[in-house]
Amino acid sequence: MLFTPPLLIALYISGAMNTTLTSEHKKEMIRYMYNHQNEDGGWGLYIEGHSTMIGSGLSYVALRILGEGADDGNGAIARARKWILDHGGATGIPSWGKAYLSVLGVYEWEGCNPLPPEFWLFPSILPYHPAKMWSYCRTTYMPMSYLYGRKYHGPITDLVLSLRNEIHVKSYDQIDWNKARHHCCKEDVYYPHTFVQDLLWDTLNYCTEPVMKRWPLNKIRQRALDKTIKYMRYGAEESRYITIGCVEKSLQMMCWWAHDQNCDEFKYHLARVPDYLWLAEDGMKMQSFGSQIWDSTLATQAVISTGMVEEYGDCLQKAHFYIKESQIKENPKGDFRGMYRHFTKGAWTFSDQDQGWVVSDCTAEALKCLLLLSQMPTEISGEKPPVERLYDAVNVLLYLQSSLSGGFAIWEPAIPQPYLEVLNPSELFADIVVEQEHVECTASIVQALISFNRMHPGHREKEIENSVARGVSFLEERQWPDGSWYGYWGICFLYGTFFTVGGLAAAGKTYENCEAVRKAVNFFLSSQNDEGGWGESLESCPSMKYTPLEGNRTNLVQTSWAMLGLMYGGQAERDPTPMHKAAKLLINEQMSDGDFPQQEITGVYMKNCMLHYAQYRNIFPLWALGEYRKRVWPSQSL
Repeated sequence: MLFTPPLLIALYISGAMNTTLTSEHKKEMIRYMYNHQNEDGGWGLYIEGHSTMIGSGLSYVALRILGEGADDGNGAIARARKWILDHGGATGIPSWGKAYLSVLGVYEWEGCNPLPPEFWLFPSILPYHPAKMWSYCRTTYMPMSYLYGRKYHGPITDLVLSLRNEIHVKSYDQIDWNKARHHCCKEDVYYPHTFVQDLLWDTLNYCTEPVMKRWPLNKIRQRALDKTIKYMRYGAEESRYITIGCVEKSLQMMCWWAHDQNCDEFKYHLARVPDYLWLAEDGMKMQSFGSQIWDSTLATQAVISTGMVEEYGDCLQKAHFYIKESQIKENPKGDFRGMYRHFTKGAWTFSDQDQGWVVSDCTAEALKCLLLLSQMPTEISGEKPPVERLYDAVNVLLYLQSSLSGGFAIWEPAIPQPYLEVLNPSELFADIVVEQEHVECTASIVQALISFNRMHPGHREKEIENSVARGVSFLEERQWPDGSWYGYWGICFLYGTFFTVGGLAAAGKTYENCEAVRKAVNFFLSSQNDEGGWGESLESCPSMKYTPLEGNRTNLVQTSWAMLGLMYGGQAERDPTPMHKAAKLLINEQMSDGDFPQQEITGVYMKNCMLHYAQYRNIFPLWALGEYRKRVWPSQSL
């Protein structure tokens, strides 16, 4: 519910709504929002979440922009408005929402904490320079700082004037905007502002902002705005106007329209809007930016696990071609390090080649696929890539390992300055300021490096051995007392533990020789429910405490993760009974067309925002059953 409204705001202020979206687009977007409205009238930050001000306020505004009247939706709009007003009105929307609504013109920039673009003029050697931010944080707050520096808002239309009356408790001209700067609805707060943050923002608001508006210091502001435009143009061009993701996409569209309504950049952005639109059973929405590579690599390994490669050779050959062609072939143009980018040649992205941002575990999973497919006859899998392409992928992976912890980050090398998290400006998310290492990425990379070293021992062999050893130590050190690992990109402990045990097993760690594996197996066995499945609540992510689904019910994707983790931990050889029970569940739940039912959401990012991976419901049950057939019934898989 966080992604689509900002796009609609950008289209509305620019007058591009009707030239970009057809009536059918709008109808499906409206259907999506009504489908995910909570019973209390509000919307959550994500589709299964409790009602929040940012979800409710932005969804309400989006519906009105899409043409819904103040009393439409069989009372749904009125119920949404009541939720917003009953919870203090839109002045309590978190900081991201304040910026979006300010651009639309239904909130005032004076009610936003300062986001001075002058930070981009600081020398990059400073420990708190924005270039040291996590890539997503950097690419979000850069365009936000431009909009803040310009204090830009769109045309004040009749709809904007009406919304000003609909979503605020007080009359618009009576609102104390300065007081609203620090106000955030309690339903939204996950990461409360610290005293240091509030002190910093108050200092900027009362001492810095007044003088930056006046000559000659306003010249500095203009230099800062020009520099942010320079960085945004580079980022847009290098991603073929997809940008790093949907948040930056919408913000950049707002910025380019504010910068020059006739500029080519805005037109190029409009051309890539369809890349973000996703139509499913529940309607149309703006997706994060796609997970094509990630899904393809996992699905390929799932098909291979079945042992039916000859039957599905055509499928594997197409997947092989797509993965090969999707590898990034060149580094960003020009002085990319001066633009706060890192080398990318040899990596894979999360979505497609155009997007251009390295993702470490996507690179690892793609490399694993290429290595697996290279062992098959070419008439089944197709032509192999040049070995130099594999070397390039390994070079990227080794670059992303932390020299301190041994763990691997995702987009860029980890920044060993965790104290900067005290400056986290978002109330919604944790750990957004600096890049960090994660167990899932580390485990994927360990597996890929081991497979590569076994098949191609001539390339950086000793470095890879040292890297793997340090990666394994990182994984063992990050284990929780109950034997699990916290999963950062999936829900949650089941996800993290599944990946980690796979990495440890690839490194030769077994139930017999590794205490971490034994503890992990015991975690899986102890969390299996009475019917033989597993199910973990999304509440595990923000609480960082393992929480079963209500009623201890089963989730098929999470059951598949646990099955795979147990098999990697050697449970099939000791006692396959837990796998028998789980496999029976999966088989019985498969539908007549081969599909598996969609259940609870299973993806997450930043601990507090859940993501829906539509393909997981088929990929992981297939993968688990394939490995089950191979490991538990080896005579049947010959």
